[in-house]
Amino acid sequence: MSATAAAIRTIEVALSANPYPVVIGRGALSSLGPQILDRGIKAGTKVLIVTNPVVHQHYGAQALGSLQAAGFEAELLVIEAGEEQKTPATVAQIHDAAFAQKLERGSLIVALGGGVVGDMAGFAAASWLRGIAVVQVPTTLLAMVDASIGGKTGVNHPGGKNLIGAFHQPKLVLIDPATLATLPEREFRAGMAEVIKYGVIGDPELFAELEAAAGGLRSMATLPASLLESILERSAAAKAKVVAADEREGGLRAILNYGHTLGHVVEALCGYGTYLHGEAVGIGMVAAGELSLELGLWSADDQRRQRAVIEAAGLPMRWPELDPQAVLRCLQGDKKVRDGRVRFVLPTSLGTVEIRSDVQPEQVLAALSRCA
Repeated sequence: MSATAAAIRTIEVALSANPYPVVIGRGALSSLGPQILDRGIKAGTKVLIVTNPVVHQHYGAQALGSLQAAGFEAELLVIEAGEEQKTPATVAQIHDAAFAQKLERGSLIVALGGGVVGDMAGFAAASWLRGIAVVQVPTTLLAMVDASIGGKTGVNHPGGKNLIGAFHQPKLVLIDPATLATLPEREFRAGMAEVIKYGVIGDPELFAELEAAAGGLRSMATLPASLLESILERSAAAKAKVVAADEREGGLRAILNYGHTLGHVVEALCGYGTYLHGEAVGIGMVAAGELSLELGLWSADDQRRQRAVIEAAGLPMRWPELDPQAVLRCLQGDKKVRDGRVRFVLPTSLGTVEIRSDVQPEQVLAALSRCA
């Protein structure tokens, strides 16, 4: 079914400067070219599509064809895109391609892939000629519900995740749920971690939907189509609302990091690529829930329910064997540290969280010991 025949939903990211739409529709990838024209980018513009080998195999020709049919001067760059590839060296490959194609300030980069491709292509766009336009076309559940929306771009540093980057909002986010058909189940489950996050931080109705469908959360094959539609729309709307209120993470937007502060520790200390990002976030949410119990912020029943949904999604839950002092050192390198204090996003109920910077190291380690 084409995007014109299927229902297209549009969610606005209502920034005061440069607002943009999140367009969701089955078959929407075929309308990539016209959708970009609708954003005021003229035919004849030079476009560089950045993707990875697997996504290129399935969707590269379709994206390239749509752009060329709309009159864009488009070329395609295939990069390796595992988490371990998320480095300045890979971004340099994108810069080299931008130079070879003679991308100008009016040119465009299209990120076609998951969160790693989106982060790197977005950062390359932010830094090429001091900033050119980018369009995000996510093809993984995690990227659709989280990474592609909000303009956070960047790469990892050996000392921590996403320490090198920039805020660079896209011109458009185009979500085609049909691309999830080729997503490996492990990647799908990793994306569910971000969906669960939205339920815990501010959408108890979504959390209840996930609880009710617990038996179907592990794969696209078992997830009800109506629930997928709800997940994509509610998650995008939640992210858009928070980003519009706090574009550069000065306050409220930090709640989107629920599960990430401790999850990033898992990624960094276990080695990037050992756990998928969403898997580490799942572990981080379990750990944050235990920390909330340690501080008396929420009930044991809330933590039980959170654990049950994370387990139903097939996500890992056990804190890995890591040196406690290394964990504390890694936490101090987190982007959200202020005045030497780590800011934790901690749940107070299913649907509400608060940001705490008064958590003591011994409280963190006590909570983590219960997750091992």
